[in-house]
Amino acid sequence: MGPKTPAISDSSQPPTFREALKVWAKIGVLSFGGPAGQIALMHRMLVDERKWIDEQCYLHALNFCMLLPGPEAMQLATYIGWRLHGTIGGLAAGLLFVLPGALVVLALSVAYAYFGRLPLVEAAFVGIKAAVIVIVIEALLRVAKRSLKRPIDWLIAAAAFAGIFFFALPFPLIIAAAALAGFFFASPQAATSAAPTAPPPVPLSRTLSTAALWLAIWIGPLLVLALILGRDHVTTEIAIFFSKLAVVTFGGAYSVLAYMAQQAVETHHWLSAGEMLDGLGLAETTPGPLILVTEFVGFLAGFRHGGEPALAFGLLGAAVTLWATFAPCFLWIFVGAPYVERLTSSPKIAGALAGVTAAVVGVILNLSLWFALHVFFGTVEPIAIGPLQLSRPDFASLNIEAVALACLAAFLLFRMHANIMATLVIVAALSLAWYYAV
Repeated sequence: MGPKTPAISDSSQPPTFREALKVWAKIGVLSFGGPAGQIALMHRMLVDERKWIDEQCYLHALNFCMLLPGPEAMQLATYIGWRLHGTIGGLAAGLLFVLPGALVVLALSVAYAYFGRLPLVEAAFVGIKAAVIVIVIEALLRVAKRSLKRPIDWLIAAAAFAGIFFFALPFPLIIAAAALAGFFFASPQAATSAAPTAPPPVPLSRTLSTAALWLAIWIGPLLVLALILGRDHVTTEIAIFFSKLAVVTFGGAYSVLAYMAQQAVETHHWLSAGEMLDGLGLAETTPGPLILVTEFVGFLAGFRHGGEPALAFGLLGAAVTLWATFAPCFLWIFVGAPYVERLTSSPKIAGALAGVTAAVVGVILNLSLWFALHVFFGTVEPIAIGPLQLSRPDFASLNIEAVALACLAAFLLFRMHANIMATLVIVAALSLAWYYAV
């Protein structure tokens, strides 16, 4: 499952496993602010303060994790844990990064399932949904600034947006096409230099055995559940859907939310578009990776469609979702970790990454528009014009309160540079005040 490797910074003594556990737990509890904030937090705590990993290795690991499907910050923590203490270190780092937020999201999901439709709660979520739109736009601008550096990048981003917004092309197809375009149009300067601290090569047989073991860990329990409950049970559908999602979540949670929302809302009918936004708002206010919004979706799907007792099937749906979402992350890291320094030195692979991140810009733009339509308008009708798949809002259903709160959130985030948590609290409080005033 990967050899135990020495510490990767020469300027500090390697930590003991117990010391590392304390730090991973602290990072898991403090990991607010999305992937950018989480990556910055780990850099400060692991590179700047403790010097457990040097700058070059940290950046190489980050580049590698951005190539992978799944939450890059969680996978970065897993990789660093692996470099420090082998497989057990990677498991500890990855699990402690996820578990605090997962427990909080689960508690909030249970409360939402029982009390989410109370007028007071719904009033607060009007503000949260409005703020989430601005948060997604902020992520769009941040990713665009980092990713769109060449004309081909802009072309890929535009094509990705058109493909998903106007033609409803499958998200995996868009990502695959963008990676191929980036691969073939790679710049020779795209790669980083190979780091001198790369671990020695591992035998191919060890890589294959590691892949087989983690594939079995990922798929095995889900197959057992499917055999027990049947192919048509919602828990089996959850397992299949989120396992597929785990393979295509390139570019972080924002890039795949539109695809997940389309499937969960319009295809499976597990929840409504407004509830999807509520779940994203919950995930934004908790520690851990934003992709934990999948846990909210899985819980509601099991709670509503699993049968009796509803709570038990909701908890099972949440557990299956977490397993299908994060078990693959350990597979990618433990299989690829020994090859990180070699992979990130390849111009073609770096070009494929550039293509994917450019496509993510177009996908997030689609997500922004999708959210805005469903928050600002009470009625949105899908229409088809030949091959075009469009959404038409009913302008008479415009929600003035949501528009005003979104403008306030934009002022707080872009002008006052308030953090996400403070912005969400302020707009939720004002939404409640609006509810009582009206």
